[in-house]
Amino acid sequence: MNGYFRLVNREGSSSLKLFPPTGEGKPVDVTDVLEYLTMKDYACDLPTLKRAVESAAKEEQEIRVGNETRFPERECYKLRVGPDKMQAFAKFYAASEGGENMTAEEMIKDLQLRGIKCGIRTEAIAGFFAKRNYLEEILVAEGREPVQGKHAWIEYKFNTDKKAKPTLNEDGSVDFFHLNILNHCNKGEVLAVLHPEVPGEPGEDLSGNRILPAEVRKETLKFGRNIDISEDRTVLTAQVSGHVELVEGSVFVSDELMVENVDNSTGNIDYEGNVQINGNVATNFQVKAKGDIMVKGVVEGAQLTAGGNIIIARGMNGMGRGVLRADGNIVAKFLENVTAEAQGYVASESILHSRVTAGGEVNVDGRRGFITGGKVSATGSINVKTLGSEMGADTIVEVGTDPKLKERISQLQKQIGEDTKLLQTVQPTLLSAKQKLAKGVKLSPEQIQQIQSMAAVNKQKTDAIAAANSEIEELQKHMTSASEAAVRVKGEVYPGTRICIGDVSMVVPKTTHYCRFIRERGDVKMAPF
Repeated sequence: MNGYFRLVNREGSSSLKLFPPTGEGKPVDVTDVLEYLTMKDYACDLPTLKRAVESAAKEEQEIRVGNETRFPERECYKLRVGPDKMQAFAKFYAASEGGENMTAEEMIKDLQLRGIKCGIRTEAIAGFFAKRNYLEEILVAEGREPVQGKHAWIEYKFNTDKKAKPTLNEDGSVDFFHLNILNHCNKGEVLAVLHPEVPGEPGEDLSGNRILPAEVRKETLKFGRNIDISEDRTVLTAQVSGHVELVEGSVFVSDELMVENVDNSTGNIDYEGNVQINGNVATNFQVKAKGDIMVKGVVEGAQLTAGGNIIIARGMNGMGRGVLRADGNIVAKFLENVTAEAQGYVASESILHSRVTAGGEVNVDGRRGFITGGKVSATGSINVKTLGSEMGADTIVEVGTDPKLKERISQLQKQIGEDTKLLQTVQPTLLSAKQKLAKGVKLSPEQIQQIQSMAAVNKQKTDAIAAANSEIEELQKHMTSASEAAVRVKGEVYPGTRICIGDVSMVVPKTTHYCRFIRERGDVKMAPF
């Protein structure tokens, strides 16, 4: 049992008895004694009290705390309620000699009078009154915490990562049979499962106030054509075999158009789903697909536009007129004399005299792995085996900047230059007219009409310049930082090659092996790989 103390009220005096603990009980703490005496309006000499408390750890002590006759003190307790009103603790003090003890029922009623209506722990209270272990805080009431629910979530049964990269063979070439970026599905296959939300249960504090659980997020399955949904609207299945993908939160299944070649026998192709071409695409033909375009042969000077990925198993020689545009990724064995734009990454074994831009990375590190001639731009990094050429072909690689943003800024700057030139011809005439009017010179109706027209042009172009500058500022905020972008060369980089990172560049002065180019302190630096 803990050590404790009790008052002894006699005629003309009051004293305090301190009792030592028994067994593994705790000795009396001087803070508890001072707190009680203050609460009951008794006084004592502090040094004397401290000495008595220290001695009471081993044997009973008694000190004087008053010189007047006082009524006996009843057994009482001090209540401490947590700031969130979820827990209440009681510390009990013994009655004075001759004083009355409390009962469990009396305490419960007292708690209720103090506003504690819920969560009273009657067993804990009864346990105290059975043993009366004083000066020990016990939990006498506890609110009910709310039970938090679970958010609804959707389990997709296919790969939704548009950044997945194709598998490489041991020799570094691309495995066109395991690209990892096409999600094939079969008729009747489950595509997505909705796991509904689980609502929470409210709790209540000691005063009986409801505590609401956090709101749970609901979800619904969104889908396009060629998809069935179950009666309870929790399962999506494919109606047809084809390719499945997630676009802005909606599941789409595209059935596939398959042709042998794209040439005079088929004409141009414009299809809502995926297009698979088992042979070649001839010069001057166009292939457009809302989904992916897969070509198992070669592509000549044609135009391919895909809402998904473009895969060309045997490569493309665009002959200066071939164009590839993909909202996803572009994967081709080689690209020669091609203009290629991908919002995702570009992967090829070689790029020759082409203009290539990628919203992600450009990887040209297969068995041949060279970039020679042309310009290759990537928002992320460029990884290549051989960069430039011994023959000095103009080769530019650019990283760290979204090519589309940079092109838009260039267009706006050109527009600002043209509009500024026009204003330089209009504003002197307007200034001259203003000076004439200030001097009282009368102008003919034709002159006034011409000035009004020029004033309108001046306002229009001035506003256009302001809007263009504002757009440039906004675009520059969204420009990708070049701090982590790099050009990595696993083989050789030849002199004359221009390396651009963000808004700085360098021309490689001499042949260098196995290195990388990074931006450091405002300059392009060559560093170890």
